[in-house]
Amino acid sequence: MGELTESSTPQTAPPRAPPFREDCWSEEATATLVDAWGRRYMELNRGNLRQKDWQEVADAVNSVHGHNKKARRTDVQCKNRIDTLKKKYKIEKARVSDSNRAIASSWPFFACLDVLIGPAATAKKLPQPPPLQVSSPPLALPLPYRKPPGATVHPVVLLPQKRPSPALDDSYFGRDYSAIAAAAAAEEEEEREGSEELESSEESGEVEGMKRLASAIERFGKIYQRIEGEKQSQMIELEKQRMQFAKDLEIQRMQLFMDTQVQLEKIKQAKRSGSDDMYS
Repeated sequence: MGELTESSTPQTAPPRAPPFREDCWSEEATATLVDAWGRRYMELNRGNLRQKDWQEVADAVNSVHGHNKKARRTDVQCKNRIDTLKKKYKIEKARVSDSNRAIASSWPFFACLDVLIGPAATAKKLPQPPPLQVSSPPLALPLPYRKPPGATVHPVVLLPQKRPSPALDDSYFGRDYSAIAAAAAAEEEEEREGSEELESSEESGEVEGMKRLASAIERFGKIYQRIEGEKQSQMIELEKQRMQFAKDLEIQRMQLFMDTQVQLEKIKQAKRSGSDDMYS
């Protein structure tokens, strides 16, 4: 009977481990991603990250968590993960706002994203700084992150920072401007005197330039007149030579014609004298 009871009892299969997804993010890897992305996002003045920026973020994540091939992340995966976190933040923000802040979000990345992309962060982008206030840009913004109990602490990943511009002392802008105004007035007076001198020198230079131009035009006219005179003389000389050549040619033609007529006349006379001798 005992054997029958044992054989009829169904044996339960051991539970299967959930399949590993290559795009599955751990909480520690997500924290490193948000920290690296947030620093680059603040460096760009809350602007959109380009492909090379996302690649630097991915390199920062892989330097801490990419110990094997499956754990390494690409720039596209990092961007998709940030987009997912932004959607999650909007849902959590709406839930907190609907409750009139009676409840707080238990999501560990809510406070961090609220600093980066929340309404307060968006409002900070609207006012433009005055032109005289020069200050060095923030190197990094502290991102609040609630570490759950038992989580592993990872070193903070530092991205390459741009060299900050030298900050000016605020007291510099509170000085008395009387000395500056006096210096500006003196400089304006000097500029006016210099401009008057420059105008007079420009007028004299303009007169001198007109004289030089008139002299150059006069020289050019003389040269042109001489060239035209020589050209006319050459044309007259050529016309004389042409007429003389035509005259000589006509004389030679007439001489040849006269010689031909004389020869013909001699031949006719010789024929007539021969015929007369025959009849006589």
